[in-house]
Amino acid sequence: MKSYDYSTYLSPFTWRYGSDEMRQIWSEIHKRQLWRKIWVALARAQAKENLISQEELDDLIVHEKDIDIDKAHEIEKEIKHDLMAEITVYAQSAKIGGGKIHVGATSMDIEDNTDALRIQESLLLLKGKLLTLLKNLQDKIDEYDSLVCMGYTHLQPAEPITLGYRFAMYAQDVIIDLETLEFATTQILGKGMKGAVGTSASYVQLVGAEKAQALEEDVVKELGLKIAAISNQTGPRKVEHIISSTLSSIAQTIYNMAFDVRILQSPGFGEISEAFGAKQIGSSAMPFKRNPIKSEQMCSLARFVIHLATVPGDNAAHMLLERTLDDSANRRVVLPELFLAVDDILGSAATLIANLNINTAQIEKNLSIHGPFAATEVVMLEATKRGGNRQDLHEAIRENSLKAYDSIQKTGVNPLLDLLEKDSRITKYIPTEELVTLLDPTHHVGLSTKRCKDLSQRIQSILV
Repeated sequence: MKSYDYSTYLSPFTWRYGSDEMRQIWSEIHKRQLWRKIWVALARAQAKENLISQEELDDLIVHEKDIDIDKAHEIEKEIKHDLMAEITVYAQSAKIGGGKIHVGATSMDIEDNTDALRIQESLLLLKGKLLTLLKNLQDKIDEYDSLVCMGYTHLQPAEPITLGYRFAMYAQDVIIDLETLEFATTQILGKGMKGAVGTSASYVQLVGAEKAQALEEDVVKELGLKIAAISNQTGPRKVEHIISSTLSSIAQTIYNMAFDVRILQSPGFGEISEAFGAKQIGSSAMPFKRNPIKSEQMCSLARFVIHLATVPGDNAAHMLLERTLDDSANRRVVLPELFLAVDDILGSAATLIANLNINTAQIEKNLSIHGPFAATEVVMLEATKRGGNRQDLHEAIRENSLKAYDSIQKTGVNPLLDLLEKDSRITKYIPTEELVTLLDPTHHVGLSTKRCKDLSQRIQSILV
């Protein structure tokens, strides 16, 4: 096989992004191994009908793994058909049975079933990585289900939550993705052995209508593949739209999580950060930089997936009667790169979550600065219950809050408690000692901790 070097273009997915396991699934060798596996399965089914002798079948089995891609590529240059080139190479080594390879089949009987098998393998690999990420998120949920931190809406301080609750939001999305992936897996359909336009006419010609159906069932049973009841020259392209939509959903989950890490690592927040290696370089120009490069990379690849995932939907919409070939070239790129990109970001996400640095001191600082504002409605309601005028109390709290905001800008400290303690419009109804308790943001996280524990139990049932 040709050994590519760095003097020619290489895709970043050749070595930079994605795992070796996913690269192997989408490798040229594995594709041709599956082609030959299907040809052998077809030959075995045809041998039952005496279309192929046992000697011919045995010869095909013996030479099934004699793959020579360089030779196949040389032949392809001349005949302009990759699958026919592979048949030629196979037949040259299987001199007894080679003349019976592909009898009754059309190219997509082989290629579409191969792609369905590769998609099946790929989704299984991704499922394992989703489960690893979910387990790592569960660990963080359990560890931080009671650590109160500031919640943010519109990137502005809102009300407190727990850090575990934030991790729980990501985990819930991963669970949805797992369920979607499970559904997508049930939708994988090969074409089966249905010939040029899907009617199985060639197989009916060989063995008759009843046996043609049985022959197809024998082949796909050996392959471990579900097939479409109806097809044209290809399997239903709608399936690949469902698969790509699932991969897009996973990418959206990872993007959201990684983007949050990027925000929270910035100095204005400073609450969590990526692990940073002792010899890691953040910038070629600024040696002090500790950029969230892994999260940025994950967002970059996720954005790529989200947009690339629209192509299979276009392919499904543009099949044109019994088949058009304008999906063929893009599928060679789209399918492997979708899976390799998602494979990469899932592995990165699991590592990122497992090794996150949590800056509890900064979390507490941000909470002390912004948290008291979240409790002002409680103060207003409590004072109203005790006889105060709701509108007057609202104005008192508003005035003091504005003063507190001004002070935060100058000193970085929130004086709201002190200001309210000196305002008789408030203390007339709520004593100072109660104000301390009411303005404590750790008392205002609602059901965060309980919901973290509930979700953790659900995750455990999934992981078992």
